[in-house]
Amino acid sequence: MLSASLRAAAAPEDTLVVNPALPFIYLQDYYYSVLEDPTGRLTIADVQSPAWTRRFHTLQGSKQPPNIQHPSSTYWLRITVRHPATQTATWYLELYDSHIGRAVFFRPSLTAATPGAPLPYDSVATGASLPFATRPHPYKNFLFDLPPRLGQTATYYLRLHSETRTSFRAMLHSGDGLIPELSLQYWLLGGFYGILCIMVLYNLILFFFLKERTYLYYVLYVLSGTLLFLTEDGLGFQYLWAAAPGFNYFIGAVAPVLLLLTFATYASGFLDTASRLPTLHRLGRWVVGVSTALLLLDAAIIHSGFSFWLYLMPYGMIYYAGFQAYKNGLKPARYLLLGQGLVAASLLFLIMRKLGIDFYNNAYTVYSLYVAFVLEVVVLSYALGEKIKGIMDTTLLTQHRLLKQLRKKHQAQDRLVVQMQENQELKDQLNTELEALVNQRTTELRHQNDTVAARNRELLEANGLLALQSAAIEKLNGDLSRDLHAEKAARIEAREVDFGEFSQIYPDKDACLRYLADLKWAHGGYRCRKCGHEKSCEAREPYARRCTRCRYVESATAGTLLQKCKFSIVKALYAVFLLHAHRGNYSPAELARVLELRQATSWAFAQKVLAALQRRRMATDFEVGEAWTYVLLDGAAEVELAEIEEE
Repeated sequence: MLSASLRAAAAPEDTLVVNPALPFIYLQDYYYSVLEDPTGRLTIADVQSPAWTRRFHTLQGSKQPPNIQHPSSTYWLRITVRHPATQTATWYLELYDSHIGRAVFFRPSLTAATPGAPLPYDSVATGASLPFATRPHPYKNFLFDLPPRLGQTATYYLRLHSETRTSFRAMLHSGDGLIPELSLQYWLLGGFYGILCIMVLYNLILFFFLKERTYLYYVLYVLSGTLLFLTEDGLGFQYLWAAAPGFNYFIGAVAPVLLLLTFATYASGFLDTASRLPTLHRLGRWVVGVSTALLLLDAAIIHSGFSFWLYLMPYGMIYYAGFQAYKNGLKPARYLLLGQGLVAASLLFLIMRKLGIDFYNNAYTVYSLYVAFVLEVVVLSYALGEKIKGIMDTTLLTQHRLLKQLRKKHQAQDRLVVQMQENQELKDQLNTELEALVNQRTTELRHQNDTVAARNRELLEANGLLALQSAAIEKLNGDLSRDLHAEKAARIEAREVDFGEFSQIYPDKDACLRYLADLKWAHGGYRCRKCGHEKSCEAREPYARRCTRCRYVESATAGTLLQKCKFSIVKALYAVFLLHAHRGNYSPAELARVLELRQATSWAFAQKVLAALQRRRMATDFEVGEAWTYVLLDGAAEVELAEIEEE
């Protein structure tokens, strides 16, 4: 704050002496002097005045971190540079952090100043909140020219304002070494993004071939990481959305959240937490959801600058879930732990820079997150492949066991077939022997009958007195024959099976329709009911016939007692069987109970069947004891339009 700046010691910064032999010079803390302007109204003339010059303080020894602590304030940086006396090349000042919202660089004008007047300054204004075209050089970071001033000492000012906790870190580049260094950076970043693209395409192809959704989650995770790095290193703003600074800020806020969501989804699918660790799975979803909501709230409204702490809980939960899955037997989980460990180690340097702590800040630690992410992507891809291989090995082992079981089953079936063949041969042998014995016994009985007949004739001729006895015997034989006939007829009329046995013969509607179709059109007896044509083909309705001339479709139930029957055809068929077996003497109430129908429905159908039975008895070709199925083809059924209510 401004009051703190007033109390700070007014110690001038060290002068940075440019060494032409060095291609670049890293600006240490003692080269910076900082002034915080809470009002944001100070001008370059104000900060050059003695009153404000004394309020600048160096970073070294002030215990103030080298970054913007209060996003609502404007910060002034002052750097004093002594140019070499012999070199005429331009030097360049680079700011590492590409997220600075607005940066104005002030450098002394090369034109002569009026005696007694303040030194005039030229200014260059750019920043992440302005289009990329405002930058003096088309480079991902902020790069400002320091024109040659032979042997002179010049003081430069930077006016910085940002809505995030951006860093003051900077570096001085020589004109000769700038192009090779920038080219190397772009080549390395191109290799980095090339590796990510290759991993995306490779795993996307695996997803289309294997249909394993975890590969798709992995691809989304890598794409989210790519988007995050494009915003962090500034390449996205330079090449993709250069004219949309608002979109650049939006992507910078949303990309880490997308990375969290996609990694949580990938880790959940990879570790199978829903089945292996259901409690941790539910808790992790809540933690990720709450953290995501808080991150979006901070990015949209609060702007605390400490949102990176909100990532610790969900990533910690995912790491713990991976450890538990590894303990529970998922061996590929160790690769997830390794990859996340590498990223966590590199994130430590990023967090230190965000907090303004000088913790091994160099080119290696700045780009360590890129190396860690590439290693993590490769390790996770290998881990996913190992997991899929394990699943395939398990599947192959299961299939091998199933094949062994099927082989044993086939062997048992072969033995059963052999046994059935032996049984058939034994049955044929027994039938042959029985037929021979029956023929032999029949011959013996025939001879015995002939002998008995001869003896009877002898007895009749020899003794007429036995005539009366013979007549009585004949009368008794006739009575016995009639009794046997009556008993046989009674058995035929009383034949009955219960509904369970009947359902085994006609188990469903399909079986009943097939039986009716065979009964109606047996031996090619089809005749179109509309045009009389005798040729037909199959129709869409099961077991129906379509006339090949007029295309009239006749169902299997048309022209039978079951036409327009509204309840189960199996029950209707059994009802016809019962009423025929009992010659119509079957109570409708009992029929309703047996078939589980309403009495009104049972009575109506029974009347229809009884009428058909009566018509059948009056038919000229009626035979006593004929099959019950003749009743089904009663021709008068198709004119009865009363519909039986559905049970």
